[in-house]
Amino acid sequence: MGISIVVTSGKGGVGKTTTTANVSTVLASLGKKVCMVDLDIGLRNLDAVMGLTNRVVYDIVDVAQHRVVVSQALVRDPRFEDNLYLLAASQFADKYVLDKDSLALIINELKQRFDFVMIDCPAGIEYGFQNAVSTADGALVVTNPEIASVSDADRVVGILENMNMPITPHLVINRIRKNMINEGTSMRIDDIVNHLGIPLLGIVIDEDKVISASNAGQTVAFDRDSSAGHSYQNIARRMLGESIPLDLSTDTKKVGFWGRVFGKK
Repeated sequence: MGISIVVTSGKGGVGKTTTTANVSTVLASLGKKVCMVDLDIGLRNLDAVMGLTNRVVYDIVDVAQHRVVVSQALVRDPRFEDNLYLLAASQFADKYVLDKDSLALIINELKQRFDFVMIDCPAGIEYGFQNAVSTADGALVVTNPEIASVSDADRVVGILENMNMPITPHLVINRIRKNMINEGTSMRIDDIVNHLGIPLLGIVIDEDKVISASNAGQTVAFDRDSSAGHSYQNIARRMLGESIPLDLSTDTKKVGFWGRVFGKK
């Protein structure tokens, strides 16, 4: 039985889809079977970021409404042998056509086949968000070093903590600009971690390479010259229980629980 991880934030545009894509590809490259599930009904883009749009025939709404079975809707990414699949969101359906019960059946079936089910959550904290988090065993909360983003993430963290997930929600701080932090014009990493109060899983430097890779239907995670790619590699490895220290004094103040799932290495 695998685990389901929702990638969420509250605020739109912070990098949930990019995080889902990059972390999933690294996990797949490390030999884990991974299924990415796009739950942004009506605004799907995970398939585009992954360069798999032309391979999508059926979507999660087709599965929920019993037009096809799950295996028919899964799109295999040929770059990762048999380890990485996508279940796309519907581009035209109304978000209310997918309810918690239908989604739970789909996610539970995927957990029988995959080590990780990575759920790309829609923005906000309403219907789509509630559906996505209801099926998750754990969460990656993605935020940017901006007041509005951290404020929304704080609201999401409160909701997740009340759910008592089996795996503690973890934090990914995206689009870090070191020069702004050094100049005092950006929120500091330790301030964000202390404010949100959940374990920090990783930080990702803001790079043009992330955008260019997404535009090409690829992930930046395997670019050896990319700091962001290196960060995604470390995030995925920490999820597997590897002890990879962060270059931050705050890292030792928060002890995560991923290692309890897969074991320390």
